[in-house]
Amino acid sequence: MISELQIKAAVREQHTFLQHSYYTRPFKVADISGRNTDVLHLTVMTASPGILDGDEYRIRVELEENASLQLYTQSYQRIFNMQQGARQDFTVTMADGSSFIYLPHPSVPHQDAVFEGTNHITLGENCRLLWGEIITCGRKLSGEVFRCRKFQNITSIFRDGRLLFKDVTLLQPEAVPAGIMGEWEEYTHQGSMLWYEEGPDMEDLVYELLQAEEGITAGVSATACGALLIRALGQGGEQLYELFKKIAKLSGNERKL
Repeated sequence: MISELQIKAAVREQHTFLQHSYYTRPFKVADISGRNTDVLHLTVMTASPGILDGDEYRIRVELEENASLQLYTQSYQRIFNMQQGARQDFTVTMADGSSFIYLPHPSVPHQDAVFEGTNHITLGENCRLLWGEIITCGRKLSGEVFRCRKFQNITSIFRDGRLLFKDVTLLQPEAVPAGIMGEWEEYTHQGSMLWYEEGPDMEDLVYELLQAEEGITAGVSATACGALLIRALGQGGEQLYELFKKIAKLSGNERKL
């Protein structure tokens, strides 16, 4: 089933508002901004228990000049067992001076799940982007550890028609066991977060926060385009999710949940 979600945010008197939204089943969008905020806070909800075989999600987010949007998910994203597979295409277009924070809940690929995702992000001048991804080993408490057939997610970031950053995540346990040296080793959850912003260097503050977190292996590095890339391995999705929210608060534009 092809499912579409479109969101467009614009600014009126320094206040970001939802200018346009369109969605088909199973998507819904809820505005949770409340009062006394210039930032638009939206939650993407879904009536489906997860991504099913044959699903194709097409998500488009557009931010007008100086718009500021924080997009939330409702719960963990389950990816069920499949015969053919499912895919998701996520396109983000950011005009000059806009800000977008997207830190979704962890993805849970079930046994025999096949998923391919692409994230295509275009930046304008003086933009702020915080983009996260957390992948679990599967239904860990049910003993279903690294049983998916394939999980692939490709994130590409462009500016002025030039590729700034590209990241490929591929989990294919039958071909490359996750537990071997150089892969996930003894860990069962992996998180990646990109922080792109033209401003003060936050690498030392992020590193200190990572150092204070117990039970994980993590690092932060500056990319060629000046963005910070945070990688983390742990034993629980909730810990990595909360860690990324702590990092987002360093940007000074993260709502207290």
